[in-house]
Amino acid sequence: MRRENQSTVSEFILLGLPIQPEDQGTYYALFLAMYLTTVLGNLLIILLIRLDSRLHTPMYFFLSNLAFMDISFSSVTVPKMLRNMQTQDPSIPYAHCIAQMYFFILFTDLDNFLLTSMAYDRYVAICHPLHYTTIMREELCISLVAISWILSCVSALSHTLLLAWLSFCANNTIPHFFCDLNALLQLSCSDISPNELVIFTAGTAVITLPLICILISYGRIGTTILKISSTKGICKALSTCGSHLSVVSLYYGAIIGLYLIPSSSSSSDKDIAASVMYTVVTPLLNPFIYSIRNQDVKEALKKLFNRATIST
Repeated sequence: MRRENQSTVSEFILLGLPIQPEDQGTYYALFLAMYLTTVLGNLLIILLIRLDSRLHTPMYFFLSNLAFMDISFSSVTVPKMLRNMQTQDPSIPYAHCIAQMYFFILFTDLDNFLLTSMAYDRYVAICHPLHYTTIMREELCISLVAISWILSCVSALSHTLLLAWLSFCANNTIPHFFCDLNALLQLSCSDISPNELVIFTAGTAVITLPLICILISYGRIGTTILKISSTKGICKALSTCGSHLSVVSLYYGAIIGLYLIPSSSSSSDKDIAASVMYTVVTPLLNPFIYSIRNQDVKEALKKLFNRATIST
């Protein structure tokens, strides 16, 4: 399309969730409660790990980073969605939209890498328990988190810089509750083949490969568990990785539902529902999954409540 037939877009319009106007108040209260619970629940996990010396292990080091990521991930999209629902103003400035997309991709990629690091930690703990402290040194844990941040930043920056070079048509309506990369590309009047190539390449690097690594780790964990003769040993091994496996299933289940299930006539609503699942519901459930299924976290929580009760 020729340049004179294009218009400069200064803002985008977010259509938000596909809900009726009369239900806006109910959904606003629901998502506000879910967001506050997400923030407070994950902050509590970070606080418990910080205060209890028994939780100063590689597993909980990764968990504290995951909790911080969940707070950040949810904060990228939910506050803006709540504000739009309250003010009935669906507009978002161009720069804010690009920034939201950048941080959304950043924390999505970071989630994949952190879950992979946690899977490797569980693999070493179950398959090589005698060498666990030697392998999972503090330096290695810090390096894994640092590399996760670097790779995530590079991936998010590559998408953002390519998108910044695109021109947009007069239509600036995004059928979503946040600035989704695919939705933005559909509004562009420019050639998006370089963007699609980067999406495919980065998707393989930050989603497919981490998932394969997680599956390999749990495949070897499963093989090791089958060799354990005692029921008590099997239960202990399963409890060691049960919480992480639940989070992985929840997170990747939503992604698979979004990208691998064939689209239908209501594909837009399906995309929004899957996005709500892994941007709102998953960060909300993670603290409960780790606190309910993890005896160490429950004991640290009880210890914190006892300390608070004594001090009052």
